[in-house]
Amino acid sequence: MKRLASLAATLLLAGCGGGLYIGWGDYDDDGVPSVSITTAQTSVPAGGTLRVVAAASDDDSGIDEVAFYRVDGAGDTRLGSDGSAPYEWNVPVPADGRTTVSVFALARDGAGNTATSNRLTVVVTP
Repeated sequence: MKRLASLAATLLLAGCGGGLYIGWGDYDDDGVPSVSITTAQTSVPAGGTLRVVAAASDDDSGIDEVAFYRVDGAGDTRLGSDGSAPYEWNVPVPADGRTTVSVFALARDGAGNTATSNRLTVVVTP
């Protein structure tokens, strides 16, 4: 009787697509994503727009979003985020007398882990 029940369960699983996953322990994605930022522009006019592109990847849970930041004095201004590749943003450049503008990207994976890109600095022209 046990053998017949086992065979019936096997056939039932095979009819449903035939797969069974059994796991032990907790699955933790504690690896951080990888992110970098770039632009094709070597300078940007004051009051203009700097187009940036970020590359981001994560081996475990994928990328949920890439947020873009502009460095403003002692703080960082979050400009917005992109939830799908290619991760791109138009960065508004203030006409406040600055001679450079610096930006960076922050990638967040599906598990909530984050990583920050290099800072990208571009010359601001009057």
